[in-house]
Amino acid sequence: MSGRIHSQSLFAALLGIGTALVVVTLAVDGDQRAAVGRAALAALPAGVVAAVIVAVMFSRRLSGRVRAIAQAAARYASGDRARPTLDYGSDEIGDVARALDAAIHEHARRLDELARDRAHMEAILAGMAEGVLVLDRQGRVQLVNRAAQSMLAVDETSVGRRYLEVIRHPDISAQLTAALRGEAVAPHELPLGRDSSRLFVARAAPVSAAGDGGAVLVLHDITDLRRADQVRRDFVANVSHELRTPLTAIRGYVEALLDDPGDAGQTQQFLEIVARHTSRMERLVADLLRLARLDAGQEPLDMAPCDLQQMFKAVVADLAQTIAARDQRVEIAVSPDACAINADPAKLHDVVRNLVENAVNYAPEHAAVRVEAVRRDGHVEIAVSDSGPGIPAADLKRVFERFYRVDKARSRPGGMGLGLAIVRHLVELHGGRATAENRPEGGARFTVTLPGA
Repeated sequence: MSGRIHSQSLFAALLGIGTALVVVTLAVDGDQRAAVGRAALAALPAGVVAAVIVAVMFSRRLSGRVRAIAQAAARYASGDRARPTLDYGSDEIGDVARALDAAIHEHARRLDELARDRAHMEAILAGMAEGVLVLDRQGRVQLVNRAAQSMLAVDETSVGRRYLEVIRHPDISAQLTAALRGEAVAPHELPLGRDSSRLFVARAAPVSAAGDGGAVLVLHDITDLRRADQVRRDFVANVSHELRTPLTAIRGYVEALLDDPGDAGQTQQFLEIVARHTSRMERLVADLLRLARLDAGQEPLDMAPCDLQQMFKAVVADLAQTIAARDQRVEIAVSPDACAINADPAKLHDVVRNLVENAVNYAPEHAAVRVEAVRRDGHVEIAVSDSGPGIPAADLKRVFERFYRVDKARSRPGGMGLGLAIVRHLVELHGGRATAENRPEGGARFTVTLPGA
């Protein structure tokens, strides 16, 4: 019993001691907290000032980096794509700045590639003989090259306008309308412009949806192709006609001789006719072969000094029988400074002979044919004039085509339409040109212009 009482007393004593210690400790902590509070209050202004200074320094550094990035972006926007020398840093802002810089330069590289591709495309389109017109899906003109501007009689102001406001040709408008709807359009042949003799093929096609839709029109000038095809057909028809006529005559007279060979006088007459038609076919074949050689460049020039006065006299002597039969005369006029020329004598003789023979055949009987040569602007001009019916204006540009025939008034007897074609080829072989015109006083005048050196 006493032991438990002793233990309780001991516990009470210890509890009292602990309470006293806590009381003493709380008293000491309160004094320290007061001291710490007073010290914190005293240090607060200094801490705030230090924090402000640190914040200002950090803000200035950050704003400087952002300002440098903004200046670099402004230079990029103005077209200066030189990379800046500033260090973007290794933090998140630096990572973002480097990513934006790389994206801008990649975008600039692609823009440069697109600009080069567009320049190449524009150069190709500008150099094309075909006309090209491009529409967007709304039907507005996006591109029209120079050839298309000439063919459609439009200008660069048509870009951005609707095609119905620009193109006046109903067939082309109908093609583009169908192409904008995505339909396949067959090509059309049609004349364009004021000159109805020019023929074009118009092809309109839709642009795929991947290209954002639209339509493309391509115009091909096929005038020369059609003209060449017509010349070919005329050539075949004319050769057939020119050969059939003498062959028919030869066959008829040969059959007559076979049926009744008894009359010697008639036989001689028939044989002369056969010989004349045979010579005509020989001339035709010879002229065709010569034109073929000239086209193939197989007649080289043998250049030598030529005396035009003597050459003109030699040509007149060659045609003396024909000239006398028509009671005509040939007047020769050669200026002193045009007497000599460097050319192929044989080929130039053929040129003059063809021109004089042409004039003699078309000039009326008892008329004069004039052959003259003058020096003008460093060239020698040889002109042959007649007083015949002249040449229709529509035929002046075509008289040098092979087998080309003008109206009946100028259809010379026995002519095959090859002489003037040979003249043109021989003159061009010398580096000159041949022209035809009508004289004011009547008749035609053919002029050959040759280098005078």
